[in-house]
Amino acid sequence: MQHTLSDSFLGLVKIMDELREQCPWDKKQTIHTLRTLTIEETYELADAITANDWKGIKEELGDLLLHIVFYSKIGTEQGQFTLQEVLEGVSEKLIHRHPHIYGDVTVADEEEVKRNWEQLKLKEGKPNKSVLGGVPKSLPAMVKATRIQEKAKQVGFEWENKEDVWKKVEEEINELKEAIGEEDQAHIEEEFGDVLFSLINYARFLKVDPEGVLERTNQKFISRFQQMEALALQRDKNMANMTLEEMDGLWNEIKKQTRNN
Repeated sequence: MQHTLSDSFLGLVKIMDELREQCPWDKKQTIHTLRTLTIEETYELADAITANDWKGIKEELGDLLLHIVFYSKIGTEQGQFTLQEVLEGVSEKLIHRHPHIYGDVTVADEEEVKRNWEQLKLKEGKPNKSVLGGVPKSLPAMVKATRIQEKAKQVGFEWENKEDVWKKVEEEINELKEAIGEEDQAHIEEEFGDVLFSLINYARFLKVDPEGVLERTNQKFISRFQQMEALALQRDKNMANMTLEEMDGLWNEIKKQTRNN
């Protein structure tokens, strides 16, 4: 029997209802006990995306969808909101924030779409609400920096070209060097943070996702390091007893092999 999309979705809702009534574990869960699990599931989805693992992406999306249904079930029990209200709310939001599709607004490109989106969000919020008010406090620092910069851009607080942004990076690096020369740890940490922030800003101008490319670099390092460990073992060497020069030689061998493959 072939199921429609509605059948499949309502089937999940029915299962959630049954689990909430009958399963000892599911009955005990609250929005607070689920929070950490939801964050974990989100990172598992991020891992699958980084690996271009479509099977994993499908599975992790299912897990996140379950969490959305779970939170909605608890919201209904608490008399706060229903799953239907969640669905209708996001639909209304999408229609309202896409006046170039559902209204008579004309946009030139994606940047104008994003700018309109942020302006509409501000109008929907409290009077005098900060442009940066919608950036979640619990975001990882690098992702948060990117979102802060993107939001500031939507109200015109933005460099005109990437050359000026790079000059700012160089300026921050020079300030870091000065702090290092002063041997002032607090100042070093402050300036190091400024260097990172300015580099993330430069990444936006290069259309580079700093979080994504850093994670790919992490994975590349892990892969090469583990190959280096295997090569050392193959040659009856203990890396703990090797000099940095010897390890660097193994590293360059692995690096050359991976580039040639």
